[in-house]
Amino acid sequence: MKALTVGGAMIDTIAIIESSRIERMAMSNADSSFLLMEEGRKTEALEISTHIGGGAVNAAVSMARLGFDVSSLIKLGQDSRAEMILTTLEHEGVSTRWALRDRKAPTGASVLISSHDRNAAVFTFRGANTGLEAEDLHDHAFAVDVIYITSLSGKSAERFPDIVRRAKAQGALVATNPGVRQLSARAGPFQDALRMVDIVALNRGEASTLVPSLIAQFGEGGPKLPLAPGEERPEIDNRPLSGGGFDMSVVAFFRAVTSLGPKRVLLTDGKRGAYVATPDEIVYCPSVDCMVAGTAGAGDAFTSTYTSFEALGYPPLEALKAATINAASVVGFVDTQTGLLKRDELQAKMAALGPDFATRRWPLHFESPSDDRLGDMAAE
Repeated sequence: MKALTVGGAMIDTIAIIESSRIERMAMSNADSSFLLMEEGRKTEALEISTHIGGGAVNAAVSMARLGFDVSSLIKLGQDSRAEMILTTLEHEGVSTRWALRDRKAPTGASVLISSHDRNAAVFTFRGANTGLEAEDLHDHAFAVDVIYITSLSGKSAERFPDIVRRAKAQGALVATNPGVRQLSARAGPFQDALRMVDIVALNRGEASTLVPSLIAQFGEGGPKLPLAPGEERPEIDNRPLSGGGFDMSVVAFFRAVTSLGPKRVLLTDGKRGAYVATPDEIVYCPSVDCMVAGTAGAGDAFTSTYTSFEALGYPPLEALKAATINAASVVGFVDTQTGLLKRDELQAKMAALGPDFATRRWPLHFESPSDDRLGDMAAE
């Protein structure tokens, strides 16, 4: 099958800092934590390394290893960073036919500081990634089976509706994993384009960013998951998605986003597992126990793997399992691509885990016991 990935290409410089050499402050009433560095002081690193990354590049390598004929629509500068990206993509078997060069802006770059839980703090320079123009989009590029659109920023984000239209005109399966800026600054055009998207993937933070724009159409609150007697309530059901002072239950969120058009809505909640909503049901898969060297690239691995397996004809539950395993493999390495598995390796790991995947399912639409507002549910 042929695939096209669209989005960012970066050079990642990763600094690994021993936990005892950098302070961390965690919030007691939120999921946020902060790495604190003393101004003017040199801090010894365990390792500093350079890799290629960026959403479109990570997804392209992932899909190539899963057996797809992949090309990437990315924008690079006229510099050595670009040459490093192009060389690595060609080595991975990814076509660079649609890799564009910008004469004014340099190739994007990022610096990752990895310490403590290895959920790295990232400094990002987007460079040429922000400069995708209408004339950069050629219909021939979209003549593929699968199109995966990663996070877009700057002027490139304005191209999202046009990219989706061109993809659907070619009959492709369209998947997207938008970024926070795209969801906040351009929520209206993004939601309008969702009617043409097949798969949309969000982590908890991204989903929360989308909440305020959904409230106007669908209202606040929502029912909790319908549990069988004695069934343990998942943590995401006890912590509604919150953004801009508004709350939505996970059920209400999935109902809202699926009603906008996508056939699949993916929601990842870190080590708490991942969910996929179809028009009929919500499916849950727990995370896989693993040693975490770095969390960067896990989302790209998860979404590109899920998309690939659905395109190959696997049902949502099996695609969700494959995505979870590949993401767990990626976080075992500090960079975003070393841990990406080939399809036979991934299928072997799926078979080996077998019954250890305690998956769960709930209907998406059901009769609520009363007014489905969070306040009423909380008062029960």
